[in-house]
Amino acid sequence: MAAVLRAGRGLALRPLDLRDAKALFALVEANRPRLGRWLPWPATNLCVHDSRAYILRVRALARSGLGQSFGLWWQDRLVGIAGFVWIDAAHRSGAIGYWLAEEAEGHGLMTAAVKTLLRHGFRTLKLNRIEIRAGVRNHRSRAIPRRLGFRHEGTLRQAERLGDRFVDHAVYSLL
Repeated sequence: MAAVLRAGRGLALRPLDLRDAKALFALVEANRPRLGRWLPWPATNLCVHDSRAYILRVRALARSGLGQSFGLWWQDRLVGIAGFVWIDAAHRSGAIGYWLAEEAEGHGLMTAAVKTLLRHGFRTLKLNRIEIRAGVRNHRSRAIPRRLGFRHEGTLRQAERLGDRFVDHAVYSLL
């Protein structure tokens, strides 16, 4: 398992543990309408058991070296999730995904978290390429890779289904 990563601003990235399931579910529940605009999974995270299942999945991915997910802890509470949604060790590449509770927005936390993940990815995981994908109309999410010097590679048309609609994804990468 990955160690706790310190991101400054009082923010710590800690691998999720089963004891975090209640806090995670409460955070999803409080932010469900916002998250559902841009992410498919809130519609399937309907109880604490679903949050436990998610934690078990990401821990299994971490053990196999295929991903790493971290809870974002700020002011002693869980405020979001960020991590490598996939890692391809053979090609030394990975992709970062993230979400943040509305109450924690506007403090630079996600920029600090992603910057910390970049350092971890390039130095510790020895990745060569890291990408971020975001809905083309999700301006807050797209601001993160822009702010951190990623290159916009293009747009994947109708890349993700969210309920009854399809969303285009902007793809960013950093080498």
